[in-house]
Amino acid sequence: MRLGVHLVNFSLPGGPETIGATLAATGRAVEEAGLDNVSLMDHYFQLEFLAGPDEPMLEGYTALGFLAAHTTSVELQLLMTGVTYRHPGLLAKIVSTLDVLSGGRAALGIGAAWYEREHRGLGVPFPPLAERFERLEETLEIVRQMWSDDDGPYSGKHFQLAETINSPQPLRKPHPPVMVGGGGERKTLRLVAKYADACNVFAGHGAGPEQVAHKLAVLREWCEREGRSYDEIRRTVLYNGPVGQDAVGAAAFVEEMRVLADVGVDEVHVMPLQGDPVAFVRSLGEHVVPRLSQL
Repeated sequence: MRLGVHLVNFSLPGGPETIGATLAATGRAVEEAGLDNVSLMDHYFQLEFLAGPDEPMLEGYTALGFLAAHTTSVELQLLMTGVTYRHPGLLAKIVSTLDVLSGGRAALGIGAAWYEREHRGLGVPFPPLAERFERLEETLEIVRQMWSDDDGPYSGKHFQLAETINSPQPLRKPHPPVMVGGGGERKTLRLVAKYADACNVFAGHGAGPEQVAHKLAVLREWCEREGRSYDEIRRTVLYNGPVGQDAVGAAAFVEEMRVLADVGVDEVHVMPLQGDPVAFVRSLGEHVVPRLSQL
């Protein structure tokens, strides 16, 4: 099972002056620990149920560019980019740039967006949910077109592009993998089956193995309808439960991951919600990575 760390907390004891050095050290620790992926949130404001909008929140792709310069091998992505945050043509260009400058290590995580307060706060349009899903599907089509040999126009209900020129193209072939986040059974998982290389659903508190297995069964059904091989899709979870910082806690976590692996999960993203992210990652390398790699 692959392992990623999802960085969500930038309220550090030393204040904003220490964010850059801590993020760079975290990136180095991720690679030393043998993790596969490092991700950040894509938000303007810190989430209310974590620390609130007054606490620090980094712009996601700027932060990933910084991480690219301080790492050499780990996959880099946001978990998840909200479809409302950037025009799809610009988004494809941003991820292409990250991929080229990182030597082919970018991935695109994307979802329908949900945090209304940050949209209203910064004056970013926040259309109704049905429209956001329409925009998400068009964005997936545009990104795939821009990462292809087709540089012609795109005409959709919400987006019209006269030329989908994208130079340089990403280094990663056939293109940076696309992960669609969320477990919605009527829309989100259909989009995964039709357009994506990976899904991402919640696991941990409030979402046990039975719920994850159900979501993956629905995804399999959508793959059959879309004529897509279920096995082509990376099945990932964002885990919101505790991850042990010692051998005993890590063993319990890995046993929980074993159950998820048995229902089809092949990648887990874990979060250091508090404390030193560097120490958290080092504990993963010492206690979790050796066990998880055996699943």
